Amino acid sequence: MDEKPESVLGPGTGTGGGGGGSGAGLDRRAELSEFLRTRRARLKPEDVGLPDFGRHRRVPGLRREELAQLAGVSVAYYTRLEQGNGRNVSAEVLDAIARALRLSDAEHAHLTHLAKPKQHKKKPAARTEQVRPALRQLLDSIDGVPAYIAGRRSDILAWNRMAAAVFGDWSELPVQERNWARLVFLKPEYRDLFVEWDQKASDMVAYLRMDAGCHPDDPRLSALVGELSVKSEEFRRLWATHDVKEKTYGVKHIQHPLVGELTLNFESFRMPDGTEQTLITYHAEPGSPSAEALRLLASWGTDATKAGAAGTGTPASSV
Repeated sequence: MDEKPESVLGPGTGTGGGGGGSGAGLDRRAELSEFLRTRRARLKPEDVGLPDFGRHRRVPGLRREELAQLAGVSVAYYTRLEQGNGRNVSAEVLDAIARALRLSDAEHAHLTHLAKPKQHKKKPAARTEQVRPALRQLLDSIDGVPAYIAGRRSDILAWNRMAAAVFGDWSELPVQERNWARLVFLKPEYRDLFVEWDQKASDMVAYLRMDAGCHPDDPRLSALVGELSVKSEEFRRLWATHDVKEKTYGVKHIQHPLVGELTLNFESFRMPDGTEQTLITYHAEPGSPSAEALRLLASWGTDATKAGAAGTGTPASSV
């Protein structure tokens, strides 16, 4: 029997409050329900080796009974899980459902976080995350390579001079605005900075979703999602897809106001100290025009920082 899709998240923010920025925290049961529903909706019977008899389907993707059959669980059991009741679900069942839904490693981890959340000790949230002095020294010592440290919620915590030269001088922004999601969705200048802005925007939302699955009770993350949902239709649309992604590596194309287009490889290094902070570096292929452009930016020093700031609408100062 076909089922009607459930709307358990209001306008799709997943914050339990509808995007008003109340900071009340994320509704984990609603997140689990919508995540499973959206993953199921993207699969067709032929994708998973099931026959499609051409019957009219009132909902996209697999039916619940089809997914339950693939995972080897009863329809009633899977229905309870998709309705947000993941209590006492075993890791083996989650693994079977993840395989049936063809989940990526990041999606599998997200499902586990939602269905079997870890119990975090209640402690007051610091206003700002602290970066170890040794990491700041490391940033300053990385010569010619843009690098910065991102924390929870994609907050920008520390950076070196080359990062300021490429992305703009974040030191001139209020602390609460040093956040990649805010910059990407609320600062029009960053649409010009990233040649493939759509991909950057999609990645940012997927990172936030991953963070939300690990920390559903984070009021600051909930408030951030609520604010962005109110102010950006594009964010609201992407948030409703429930896509998740880990920070890894890849290539970014930057349109710099001073040296033109840069093709940079980025790498992400998760800190092993339990802070959930990540070091991100950007480098160009040796001998490439982008490598020469970075060398020029490094030699221009403060002037390059000013140009980068002008291109992103950020007031400039030396770092």
